[in-house]
Amino acid sequence: MNSKNNSSRRRQEGKKSTPLSRKPANKKSVKKEFKKITPTKPSDVTSGIRLNKYIANSGVCSRREADTYIEHGSVEVNGKLVTEMGYKVQPDDVVRFDGTSISPEQKKYVLLNKPKNYITTMDDDRGRKTVMELIANSTKERIYPVGRLDRNTTGLLLFTNDGDLAKKLTHPKHNVRKLYHASLDKKLDLKDLEKLRGEVIIEGRKVFIDAVSYVNNEPKSEVGIEIHSGRNRIVRKIFESLGYKVNKLDRVVFAELTKKNLPRGRWRELTNLEVTNLKMMK
Repeated sequence: MNSKNNSSRRRQEGKKSTPLSRKPANKKSVKKEFKKITPTKPSDVTSGIRLNKYIANSGVCSRREADTYIEHGSVEVNGKLVTEMGYKVQPDDVVRFDGTSISPEQKKYVLLNKPKNYITTMDDDRGRKTVMELIANSTKERIYPVGRLDRNTTGLLLFTNDGDLAKKLTHPKHNVRKLYHASLDKKLDLKDLEKLRGEVIIEGRKVFIDAVSYVNNEPKSEVGIEIHSGRNRIVRKIFESLGYKVNKLDRVVFAELTKKNLPRGRWRELTNLEVTNLKMMK
């Protein structure tokens, strides 16, 4: 009987001594051990900014265009050619685009009411006046014109270093609204006005005219025409195809931006609401 009791006592003691059955004395110590085995990611995996976004933020071009430039070897980081799309730029990296150092800048949006006799280009080797002279004091960031207005065309011209927005506003698929006031060399016949409301072919390509009409309370030589095409000198070519010469051409609306309270030759920054509306355009 005693031997049975001793055997039972030994079995119970053996159970108590089993490591797997022992409860932790301190939960805090278990948590500490768990922290020690948690893997951490290296900082260079999660930090930095993708190279195409970095280029777009510098105002050079859109992200999609940046991918093409990267692929074709236009970008160097720290003196080495980078063609990897997912490369992430670190804060101390030096990025060069076509040999020129670039860096992300604060986004700026400037609207100019362009006067006549200024060309839409960054500089001119023939010494002609450029639109950049008119907005020289608008911001310290490098901004670029969105689209073009020819030398003799006046009116709204947007400047920005936001490459993605610039691409959006110039791509035909977004149908960005452009309204012009054209002053012709003679009255526009009603039959020709009706022709402009139909299918118009210029240089072998169809041009979509969204709306066209005489300007209210003005001679019949004053015409309003709304298009979304960005082709060079397209409004002048439209009227020339019908035998009219455009003496004056003024862009009065661009992407729902107007010339209200903006005298000729002056500029202003867009409001936050205007920028938001432009970005929300489909």
